[in-house]
Order: sequence, then C-alpha cells, then structure tokens
Amino acid sequence: MAEEVLFATENTTDRATIAELLRSVADRLDAGDPVTLSAGEQSITLDVPARPTFEVKAERETGSGPDELSVEFEIEWNDDGGDGDGESDASLSVE
Repeated sequence: MAEEVLFATENTTDRATIAELLRSVADRLDAGDPVTLSAGEQSITLDVPARPTFEVKAERETGSGPDELSVEFEIEWNDDGGDGDGESDASLSVE
C-alpha cells in the first residue's frame, strides 16, 4: 500500500506545549469538530469520523548512537469516512 504524506512537521519543544497541542486536538475530537493542522505554509483540515481506530505505540530505537525512545498516537480511518480497520479487546488507560 502506498503512503502519501499530506502534512508533516517535527520540532523540539517543551512538554507543556506538547500537552497544549494534544489538548487542543482532544477538545476538537470531543466536540466532533474538524481538526486543522498548520505549520508555516502547510495546512490541512481533517474530519475525523465518530469511531476511528486509535493506535498507541511506545518504541525504543537502537543503533549506532544512544537509544531513542518515542510514543506515537495515531488516529486512523478510511478515506470514505468509515471506521478504521483495527480492533482490540484491551482497553487503553493512561496513568
């Protein structure tokens, strides 16, 4: 399956700013409003359906330098606005 990147940005910032950005996305999702991502001249508005697939992944990348840790949050759905294709019996919690 081919992948087309519609929007991408990466920068180093403080945890408070990251939390604020995630909170803004969460508020838009909770209200059922579209989510608009903007950085520089890039901008995209996404209409997230009511029941997308939500994936959370924590990774450790090893190589020639120090290990790099990451946590990824992915919201996924079909282009036709339908549900995503992932199913899990386990409920996610954040503590």
